[in-house]
Amino acid sequence: MWRIRFHDGTLVVEGGDIEHLPVGFRSDDRIGHPRGPAWLYPQVITAARAFQISYTDESQKYTRLDGITACATRTPREYQREAVDTWHQAGRRGAVVLPTGSGKTFVAELAIAETARATLVVAPTLDLVGQWHDRLKTAFGCPVGMLGGGHHEVEDITVSTYDSAAIHMGRYGDRFGLLVFDEVHHLGAPGYLSAAAASIAPYRLGLTATWETDAEREDALTEIIGDVVYEKTITELSGEFLADYETVRIQVQLTPDEHTRYTEARAQFSAFIKAKRIPLGSPRGWQTFLRHAAQSKAGRAAFQAYQESRKIAHGTEQKLNVLSDLLQSEHKRRTLVFTHDNETAYKVSKQFLVPCISHQTDIKERRAILSAFEEGILPVIVTSRVLNEGVDMPAAEVAIVLSGTGTVREHVQRLGRILRPGDNKQAILYEIVAADTAEMRTSSRRRRHDAYR
Repeated sequence: MWRIRFHDGTLVVEGGDIEHLPVGFRSDDRIGHPRGPAWLYPQVITAARAFQISYTDESQKYTRLDGITACATRTPREYQREAVDTWHQAGRRGAVVLPTGSGKTFVAELAIAETARATLVVAPTLDLVGQWHDRLKTAFGCPVGMLGGGHHEVEDITVSTYDSAAIHMGRYGDRFGLLVFDEVHHLGAPGYLSAAAASIAPYRLGLTATWETDAEREDALTEIIGDVVYEKTITELSGEFLADYETVRIQVQLTPDEHTRYTEARAQFSAFIKAKRIPLGSPRGWQTFLRHAAQSKAGRAAFQAYQESRKIAHGTEQKLNVLSDLLQSEHKRRTLVFTHDNETAYKVSKQFLVPCISHQTDIKERRAILSAFEEGILPVIVTSRVLNEGVDMPAAEVAIVLSGTGTVREHVQRLGRILRPGDNKQAILYEIVAADTAEMRTSSRRRRHDAYR
């Protein structure tokens, strides 16, 4: 007979033998019993039944949420209903990929109500945790716990940051039957993935607008939460469920002085790359460059030259001239200006007298700015990357991208900020790019998505 119990993010199976247990269990000589990661709990139960082994389950501490229902006044859209049904058919495990503004939170509400098990919702930022907390409390009319930002209250429905989940899952990993991971692409980070592995929750739902990840991280994610079970793109939902939109790329020229400085910096960087025969186009090319750059004075100079070339391309005065024209032409519409770095964001804030939100902006000030933006009191906000994902900004209509990374995810997230539907809303994203620089290649990479075709 097996005795299954939860201990600090793991499962101990007293009386068990390795050959009957899932891969991942090892004999723990300290206690004389097999031990394995907690996420294998469903497989352990399945194995016991398959081998007709009697067992006592002392690991399951999560409760049923009897009588809980999703918001009765709101009818799911067809694709939201399809997403939940497909997730159920996949064993209530897997990821749902839907564009920003399409109602992923309501999909989670439906999943929570229909699964009816104690639930932990995990989100990447305190702003998002606050949004989830308020939304779930309103939807279900019950106490909602919170982990993170100085809060430590655990209820049958609890919301946590990824960081707090990583810290506390060893303690509460037997407390929840359903895990919901908002912006689930964050889960691929090793510390966060180990937190997900420390929970026995048999039911898992990942939510994201962009399932872009490397093969190694994707394998780890799908093992812990399941495959992508449902997906709709921006182009499929725009017009009916999302705002109509267009994207415009504007090329600007560097000034003669900027062009000279840019060319010199890129030449120094490229010479080092060539001398060390570093294949920048390979998956590990950038890491290889950083390793070489740290080993010599010439390498450090090459890295500084690379940084200087990016700074010139990202912050050219011609971009700010175009930005001035766009702010004038779009002055009656709520506008978000995105930069890659805080320095440029602060420069825009000072020059155009618009509020800036960065990672240094405290929560109260951030909420005050966002509230004023929604009300139209402050119609323009400049930000570096902290508003890329998660923040609910239904009034936003225009996005102006001055600079960013080459990732598809970031670009789609920025587009998603302006796609919340509204009466006769026509959203537009402007991307301002320095011509004849590496930024053109960066722009081409980040536009490799159906939303830009």
